[in-house]
Amino acid sequence: MKMLLSVEFPPEPFNSLIRSGKVGEIIGRILESIKPETAYFSERDGKRGGIFVVDVKTPSDVPFFAEPFFLNFQAACSFRVLMSPEDLQKAGLDQLGKKWS
Repeated sequence: MKMLLSVEFPPEPFNSLIRSGKVGEIIGRILESIKPETAYFSERDGKRGGIFVVDVKTPSDVPFFAEPFFLNFQAACSFRVLMSPEDLQKAGLDQLGKKWS
């Protein structure tokens, strides 16, 4: 199942890892391991952040994706289920609307 993994990096230890020249290597290792379909880095509520599309096959896969960020950056991670337009068409919204109206 495709999921949006949102990561918020706190200033520390991120700042220290930038100063030591290690942050790029760590992020590179994480991306190589989790193999996101898409990866973007941006500001999130005034803090450093990242957004990744990952394929989570079972709930037990969640730590595989989150722990590298927790352990290396003390980051906050959240996951959201993603639907393609085709997935949304399969959802049966018309029938659900009739049933619950």
